[in-house]
Amino acid sequence: MLEFLGAGPNVAFVVALVTMLLIGVLEAIGLGSSALGHDLGADGDLHWLDWLGLGRLPLLMTLVLFLAAFGTIGLVGQQFALDHLGGLLSPAIAVPGAAVAAWPVTALLGRVAARIIPRDETSAIGIDQLVGLTGEIVVGRATRGSPAKARVRDFHGQSHYVMVEPDDAALAFAEGEQVRLCRLENSIFRAIPSGRADFSDWISR
Repeated sequence: MLEFLGAGPNVAFVVALVTMLLIGVLEAIGLGSSALGHDLGADGDLHWLDWLGLGRLPLLMTLVLFLAAFGTIGLVGQQFALDHLGGLLSPAIAVPGAAVAAWPVTALLGRVAARIIPRDETSAIGIDQLVGLTGEIVVGRATRGSPAKARVRDFHGQSHYVMVEPDDAALAFAEGEQVRLCRLENSIFRAIPSGRADFSDWISR
């Protein structure tokens, strides 16, 4: 088995599966990229992927599904070739073939997953509409230049996970602290303590 997995024509598929596992580990310990947590379709230029059934899944979940499908299909295909053709297929044939075959499988898995996975990370509203709302720091310690992950509930009660840093460089937010989002800059929300009474002054800066 190890000889099969370590064979040159199978490297791409093994790397895909290992990457999938690493993403899972990073997400489990809270180090995954929040930018990849937004839904496909949250931005207008991604709506074309709706036909695949992926418009309601976080981008990171879709990537994991594709890596799993690509790696599995590739290795199964190579095992079939080894058993029935007497040798492994060239990567020039196996990799594109597995990638093409993985798309419909990813679409199928995505449609199933979208129905059963709770939509904690959602973009039912535009991400900029979160400005003015209150959130809670859930992973990390937020300082200027070192954002932390925060959970924000929108007007519909749905949760969004965003990266937050203090608007005031002298401030820092610890896990469990409540903050108020005052503006969005380069996918990072600037925030102030939730109890600040002069919020209108901050948001107009």
